[in-house]
Amino acid sequence: MPSKASQSFDHAMRDAVDLVNHFDRLNTQPPPPENEVLKRASLVMMLAALETYFEDRLVEAVATITGTDDSRTSKFMRDCLASDLKTFHTPSTDRVRPMYQKYLGLDITDAWRWNNMEPSSARSELNALAKKRGDIAHRSGRPVEGGPTKHPVSRDDLRRHMHFFRQLVSATETVLAE
Repeated sequence: MPSKASQSFDHAMRDAVDLVNHFDRLNTQPPPPENEVLKRASLVMMLAALETYFEDRLVEAVATITGTDDSRTSKFMRDCLASDLKTFHTPSTDRVRPMYQKYLGLDITDAWRWNNMEPSSARSELNALAKKRGDIAHRSGRPVEGGPTKHPVSRDDLRRHMHFFRQLVSATETVLAE
């Protein structure tokens, strides 16, 4: 049975898919440059969905450990987690790994393996996408006149990124279900 966090992730990813579908519907030949914002926004939405997934999934896992126990230890653990999650933000490997190690004693990034993807490659890919999201969210990513004209997110990139994030969630779900 999928976790609530996984179900929420799937639901949130629909927003990213909707943005891509809007881009496709508006896309004419040649596509108007202002339509590219939909692809950038889609990537930002995907990473927001992933960030929320990692947060919610960790809360679920800790709740499994502490249950409804109101002991000082359980309350302390839940309170510390709530405090740590306030500064979580971007779901890079450097933020995900220590949180899961701290609360579950588990490096979930070691489980990020599927098809031809190895954990080290998955970690690198996640970090690159987190950086790209930051650049887009904070610096727009819109090509500047006189600068490079390539947009930071292509339609094929989005397809690959969606698949990557879904595989990342699936691999994380698998290791946490064990």
